Amino acid sequence: MAACHSVNPAEWRRVLAGVLASFAGRFGRVEPRRTAAAFVTGLLSDIEVKTCWQLAEQAGHARPDAMQRLLYRAVWDADAVRDDLRTVIVDRFGDPDAVLVVDETGDLKKGVHSVGVQRQYTGTAGRIENAQVGVFLGYAGRDGHTLIDRRVYLPVSWTEDRGRCQGAGVPDEVEFATKSELAADMITAAVDAGVPVAWAAADEAYGNSSVFRAHLRQHRLGYVLAVSRSHLVPLDGGKVRLRADRIAAELPASAWQRRSAGAGSKGPRFYDWAWLDDVTTDADPDDGGQHSLLIRRNTSTGELAFYRCWTPRPATLTHLVRVAGIRWTVEEAFQTARGQVGLDQHQVRRWDSWHRFTTLALAALAVLAICAADATDEPAKTGLIKLTVNEVRRLINAFIIRPIHELPHRLRWSQWRRRHQARARRSHYKRRLNAELQP
Repeated sequence: MAACHSVNPAEWRRVLAGVLASFAGRFGRVEPRRTAAAFVTGLLSDIEVKTCWQLAEQAGHARPDAMQRLLYRAVWDADAVRDDLRTVIVDRFGDPDAVLVVDETGDLKKGVHSVGVQRQYTGTAGRIENAQVGVFLGYAGRDGHTLIDRRVYLPVSWTEDRGRCQGAGVPDEVEFATKSELAADMITAAVDAGVPVAWAAADEAYGNSSVFRAHLRQHRLGYVLAVSRSHLVPLDGGKVRLRADRIAAELPASAWQRRSAGAGSKGPRFYDWAWLDDVTTDADPDDGGQHSLLIRRNTSTGELAFYRCWTPRPATLTHLVRVAGIRWTVEEAFQTARGQVGLDQHQVRRWDSWHRFTTLALAALAVLAICAADATDEPAKTGLIKLTVNEVRRLINAFIIRPIHELPHRLRWSQWRRRHQARARRSHYKRRLNAELQP
């Protein structure tokens, strides 16, 4: 152990216990409190599929009832648990120069009953698919990053069909909100909660929204928001609006500077950057800040990316490039959440159950993020890379989470699954037969 001093099972147990304790008081009864702890622990485990059935088997339960009850019928407030998690994350990663990062991720679905599902574009598939989309808020401080909030997106096809909403348990007061509006709500909640933050970052789905940009300025949050190449940039006091790609095409070679957008898995991520600091404000009154356009050019392909920027006080190119690079942390968080704690494996249909499962997945993700950040190894001295969240989860499973391998337990679960599947098959056949016999 001395040669690998960053492997600290006792500290990992403390982190896991601390995260679970942070929201234990949100459960009025012992059973759901213990089940929630087992649920989060199961999400951290190395079982391949993380649905209620598999999580119950991993926890040593005889049936999945307790896990299912936790998501569907138990009395607890997922938003309150989310708030408790946010406090834990800020206590560890809080940074006055931190960045709030907005992005969305989609889960592909086969049916039409999961809350928010419809044919829509999702970056997960890179095309239009039958999918359920969630909008997430990440927090990136100097010491680490993770996800701190979530909203399920309800398309108009849902909000205009109140019967469908009621069937999925959507509260009556929930109305249609664009993804940008959902993002703005999460940012407002974070700011109102006193989360230390100076910046916001997002991709062009949010950066193209003038309303979203104005919302950030109202909170005095500096931003570096991606915009499309066709985005019209106001210049000369707003008298002229030029496409972002046209501005880039007319820049002299001297306008470009090579800077790193941060460290990647293969070293610093170098790009060429150009910065126009004379961009005019949007149509709103003078906000007292500095508007600018940041352009990134890939050093190999020449591919361009464009960012609308605003800062309440003068900023440097170095500041803006740093924030632009930090936006990628949310992609890393999604990759970890999906690949390590089963964010996309919920198999739930209702409003409450989606928010509950997702919140518990964020709890598991927070455990990994904090444990990885607390690793004390120095790569230059050990010859090893720093512990990643993926490696932390593997080691947590080796040292802390002990799966139940007793043969009787496995056999009981095998019999339960097959019995349940047999009943489901008979019910399905009966429905099909009745449909065929209808005149």
